[in-house]
Amino acid sequence: MRDALGNAVALGDPSSLAGVDAFVEGFLACEARVVDVLPAAERDDAPIVQACAAALHLFAEAPGAAQAARRHLARADASRVPASPRERRFVEAVRAWADDDLGRAIALHEEQAREHPRDLASVKLGQYHCFNLGDSPRMLRLALAAAPAAGDVAPMHGMLAFGFEQCHLLRRAEAAARRAVAMRRREPWAHHALAHVMLTEGRFDEGESFLRSVADAWTGLNSFMVTHNWWHLALFLIEQERLDEALAMHDARVWGVCRDYSQDQVNAVSLLARLELAGADVGGRWEALAPWLAPRIHDHVQPFLDLHYLYGLVRAGRPEADTMLASIEAFAPRAPAAGREAWVRVAVPAARGLLAHARGDAAGALAGLGEALPRMVEIGGSHAQRDLFEQMHVDALMAAGRWAAAQHALQPAASARPRSRRLATRLRRTYRALGLEGATDA
Repeated sequence: MRDALGNAVALGDPSSLAGVDAFVEGFLACEARVVDVLPAAERDDAPIVQACAAALHLFAEAPGAAQAARRHLARADASRVPASPRERRFVEAVRAWADDDLGRAIALHEEQAREHPRDLASVKLGQYHCFNLGDSPRMLRLALAAAPAAGDVAPMHGMLAFGFEQCHLLRRAEAAARRAVAMRRREPWAHHALAHVMLTEGRFDEGESFLRSVADAWTGLNSFMVTHNWWHLALFLIEQERLDEALAMHDARVWGVCRDYSQDQVNAVSLLARLELAGADVGGRWEALAPWLAPRIHDHVQPFLDLHYLYGLVRAGRPEADTMLASIEAFAPRAPAAGREAWVRVAVPAARGLLAHARGDAAGALAGLGEALPRMVEIGGSHAQRDLFEQMHVDALMAAGRWAAAQHALQPAASARPRSRRLATRLRRTYRALGLEGATDA
């Protein structure tokens, strides 16, 4: 039998093919139907079915996910269904992920891309790992390896688009995203990549218009994809200082779809923080968010996630924030090898800086964030997501009265995005403090 992309699959129960296809196509299209592989995994111990189910558990980005995944991997190992080399490699890549050996996982996905370039679920999973390690060139190489054999698949071009964008190759990113959307309008990952391009280039009106024009296609998606695309739309509003609209979008579209999911929590923390930095009063929203963050204090699945959980807890005034900082500091030296340096050299100082910023300690924020920022890419996240930490650093510079340093940070950004009212407002304040009122073009 063959899956939806033409890859041969060995199954114990022919009806499981629908579940495998739901995982493959749903993963590529960011659709909630990926979970349809779970019923198939209950009745069929075929290695590919069990590996897909294991991967689905790991995407929960929670401490217990690896244990749940290993149960499926054990069934794959014990299966009498004769898996192909491609299927066995996918099983081993998922096993490496469960074991926190991301270097081996990525290497296996790269091998798969060379030998079976239409195994796009493997390619996209490899991109996910590269993204979380801050290795965007490797993420792009994975997509480029598969592209010649899978150019007829719309999500392939969305994967290329995001790889290009994270490597700052914006023209190629936009071309790939637009090709994906031309092939299939309902291509939310390509919508997302194009939103990144437009945000980077300061095309806020165009970005808002584009996302609103395709938002009707965001149905049946996983909660991350739908909330994250609305998050991107909210960023366009913040840059235009339409803060009330962005806050309403937080309430209606970004927070509340799947409140116990890591990515939905990160979207909410990030958006509330940006709104406050832009001058909005977010009311009691931090306090409403905190109960969902408090169980995360010992998670340590990814440093990027932990930093957001921590900031949300501090802003809510929760005592768990101090416990979480201590937990991060204790975990970092014993983190898995692939990410240990990022935990020790980036996450720990960044966590200290974020806690200080949230409590109004400008000096502490500058010390922690100043140490972490040059290497912040190593904790993963996109350029747009990590820009939050840059904004906090500038905010701390201004709070500390370090106006010359603030000017050096703000003016290049404003020159690159002259339509940003948010940046213009900060620059006017900075130039007034420097005695240069009227000197700015903003």
